[in-house]
Amino acid sequence: MNAPENTQTLSFIPASEFKQRTTEAVADAHLRQSFRSAMDFLMAKRAAQFPDADALEAQRALAEHIRRYSLSRLPELLEKLERQLTANGIQVHWAENAEQANAIIVGIAQKHSAELMVKGKSMVSEETELNHAMEAAGIAALESDMGEYIVQLDGEKPSHIIMPAIHKTKQQIARLFAEKVPGASYTESVDELIGIGRAVLREKFMAAEIGLSGVNFAVAETGTLCLVENEGNGRMCTTVPDVHIAITGIEKVVEKLEHVPPLLNLLTRSATGQIITTYFNMISRPRQPGELDGPKEVHLVLLDNGRTQAYADEQMRATLQCIRCGACMNHCPVYTRIGGHAYGTTYPGPIGEIISPHMMGLAATHALPTASTLCGACGEVCPVKIPIPDLLIRLRAEATHDARPGHAPLVGQGAARSALMDFVWAGWAALYSRPALYRAFVWLATRFRFLTPPMQSGWTVSRTPLKPAPRTLREQLAGRHLKT
Repeated sequence: MNAPENTQTLSFIPASEFKQRTTEAVADAHLRQSFRSAMDFLMAKRAAQFPDADALEAQRALAEHIRRYSLSRLPELLEKLERQLTANGIQVHWAENAEQANAIIVGIAQKHSAELMVKGKSMVSEETELNHAMEAAGIAALESDMGEYIVQLDGEKPSHIIMPAIHKTKQQIARLFAEKVPGASYTESVDELIGIGRAVLREKFMAAEIGLSGVNFAVAETGTLCLVENEGNGRMCTTVPDVHIAITGIEKVVEKLEHVPPLLNLLTRSATGQIITTYFNMISRPRQPGELDGPKEVHLVLLDNGRTQAYADEQMRATLQCIRCGACMNHCPVYTRIGGHAYGTTYPGPIGEIISPHMMGLAATHALPTASTLCGACGEVCPVKIPIPDLLIRLRAEATHDARPGHAPLVGQGAARSALMDFVWAGWAALYSRPALYRAFVWLATRFRFLTPPMQSGWTVSRTPLKPAPRTLREQLAGRHLKT
């Protein structure tokens, strides 16, 4: 069986159609029920891992401190990481954007005349659309994480950063395997379905010339790449093929090994409610003389892709603290109702709403920060205490205003600004700053209330129309002989 083609790029759900897709998702009762049950389950598992609220807050404070400390020294730590990795025999590559990252990886694969790449879970490779770049170069790219394999087989994108196929039922997966996997028969047994996938992947691990993985933490002090996983496919991708390529965002670096355990402790429990994952891989060098296994060549691709824009802004820098646990999605009332595909970006949910504008620009993503009730649940559960609601408010403002003095403009700054809204707010400011004008307006509004339009843009989608009262409050108080 050849690797399934990823027939749909990121643009198959463009962010410009966000409103339409959310409407469709909310109308899908099956989708809403599936996500509601899955999110309730994940929230309960996470809550069970943190019975002591005070202890949790202490752990979150430590994790936040580690991430903030690492980011405060990011340029220095990245240089130190490169030096140590190079000394360990790992080749380091820098990529400013997705195109450069893909070109580097394709170049390495072509140098080795590779025909097949097996991939461990890597959201950064989803971000760069690596699979499409590989296929364009005539090299098959096969996802080996079971959830990623399922969505790739169906020509879809992940709908959650931790559980890519959470939107699918076992019946849908059973039909998919029966249709797409040669020799597979229809079965709704989860164990049998996993066995079918493993049988395919086991063969590919042995045949692939290149293995690719993500990186959860990169330790500058020792030049160690840390990889968290549950299925063992990550370990296969990083040890069986002769060449291992790791790709990660530049923000994943920490200074010391001792900084990893506090983050790992919160990552696994926040993500899936596990005390620890099944596998924790630490990769520091390629195969050494006399060793019997491991890759002969290891590469690390460090990707920017808009991260330095967030880094340059003191407030937005907190976005880069993220350790990709997905807890904010699991607790978000909006994500729970519309699912991941509605967002049209690699990273959905609250974290996607604050990081995607840096990667794709506000012109393409200005609607995303508005997809929040600002209830604060995402900020309350974030293990590294990212103030997500504050950042959402900031991005909403940046999307409708020009750059402020002393602040570098974001890509797409002011994309949501309109002449009509400028006129409306200018009128509002004039009205509320002139008492005589305000009194004249409210008098007219109450006398001509019958002219109130029944449809009032987004307000009346789920609410009754706003209509002025027959008399102003001042008039009603005067009628009761009360002074205002």
